[in-house]
Amino acid sequence: MKFTSIIGALAALAASTTMALAQDAVSLRLNWYFGGLHVPFYYGKEKGFYKEEGIDLTINEGRGSANTVQVVAAGSDTFGLADSSSLIATAAKGAEIKSVMSVLSSTGYSVVSLASTGIKTPKDLEGKKFAVSPGDPLGQLFRAMAAYNKLDMTKISFVQVDPAAKVVSVLEKRVDGLLGGADDQYFLIKYKGEEPAALRYADNGANIVGMTIMTQEATIKTKADLVRRFVKATVRAWDETKKNPEGAVDATMKVKPDLNRNSQLDQLKVDIELMDSANAKDRTGYGAEKDWEQTLALLKQYRDVQTDKPWTAFHTNEFLPNPASN
Repeated sequence: MKFTSIIGALAALAASTTMALAQDAVSLRLNWYFGGLHVPFYYGKEKGFYKEEGIDLTINEGRGSANTVQVVAAGSDTFGLADSSSLIATAAKGAEIKSVMSVLSSTGYSVVSLASTGIKTPKDLEGKKFAVSPGDPLGQLFRAMAAYNKLDMTKISFVQVDPAAKVVSVLEKRVDGLLGGADDQYFLIKYKGEEPAALRYADNGANIVGMTIMTQEATIKTKADLVRRFVKATVRAWDETKKNPEGAVDATMKVKPDLNRNSQLDQLKVDIELMDSANAKDRTGYGAEKDWEQTLALLKQYRDVQTDKPWTAFHTNEFLPNPASN
């Protein structure tokens, strides 16, 4: 009997150990190739935050937010990092996807130029020519900023180029600036030896929620605990990165050693600034009602998004740690 009890105890221990070691395989599709914005995810993985939540995380680079939304909607990846406008535009057409975390409460969308061009205020945009990529939301939301600042759009022109050609167009002075990000193209110009300038949409009447973590509605319904654990680990990763951005970049350079460390750090610091908005400060992952409502209103007016659904159809705060206090 004693021997049998020992065998039984060992079997139970083995079973519990196996369960403890079991990890849910999860994939995260980024919005673009690796940059400063993505440091916290790699840092969280390197520090074991996802593993502690029972998650075996694979991080896949992306090819634009719109593509990431489609990939996640199709079920090819569990979660995706994408801008709110791409998420809402696709969900409004029937895709069953939803944001479960507002990573950046403000958008980094900007008019990026050489400082020598002299673009300091919205009025300086008149009489200028800008590079924009087909299909991205930057051009449409530029109209919102223009309307807010009463600009004459007939005095502003655009040249459509591939995303990778935007910075080259500015450096070669074929355009006066580009529609891009204060956290990426700005620093691509800086580390080419030029002095850049950024006129941010968010500071000039056209702020929308920036980057979000989204997943399928089906995942929310059938794997709510997994979503909660993933969000918890991601919030922790961003909070720890915010405390130690240099250490976070150093850790992720082990994964991407060929990148410019200083550029990644500069990009990350801007993204840390964009975590907050006037309506959401020091609340990592939280999506403020006013921010989401304004985003939805701007997209309806300037991106031709057609929906009668409330903002809560596109985002939820329910999976944040201690949601009642958020």
